[in-house]
Amino acid sequence: MASNEFPGWHGTTIIGVRRGDEVVIAGDGQVSLGQTVIKGTARKVRRISPGGYDVVCGFAGSTADAFTLLERLEAKLEATPGQLARASVELAKDWRTDKYLQKLEAMLIVTDGDVLLVITGAGDVLEPEHDVAAIGSGGNFALAAARGLMETDRDAEEIARTAMAIASDICVYTNGNLTVEKISK
Repeated sequence: MASNEFPGWHGTTIIGVRRGDEVVIAGDGQVSLGQTVIKGTARKVRRISPGGYDVVCGFAGSTADAFTLLERLEAKLEATPGQLARASVELAKDWRTDKYLQKLEAMLIVTDGDVLLVITGAGDVLEPEHDVAAIGSGGNFALAAARGLMETDRDAEEIARTAMAIASDICVYTNGNLTVEKISK
């Protein structure tokens, strides 16, 4: 297959939900190449503990690119322990200005239980409205579902799991094989 015919990688839905003192990040397990599911059990949500502080990260996009960004974020957090917002801004600055990093195709949702942030390659560090953030192929479906569910008395994990189930019913690049990480403050 010629490089200009490469169908592209798709597949990932990541959602972050804050409810009270609890934040949950959930991600599906599907990776697709064109119209083919390559893997259904990928783990795109991780817990890291740089400097002894727990941070939960979910990523969408190229896996290798996402791991590069996670390593960079971890290094920033080791330099500024317990300061996720500051480390995220520093990562976003590097991502935006470094010629190597500019080519990375991924997005991150991160939380330390205090803040919930979306980090993009455009230099954005966004704290979402309504305590819900979502990225990836099925992100908008999960976001819409979760925002509606925020009007209920469900906890953060129930909202995330239900929103992901709805997204997996709608988006062909999202499956129901979830990884869920919870963090509280």
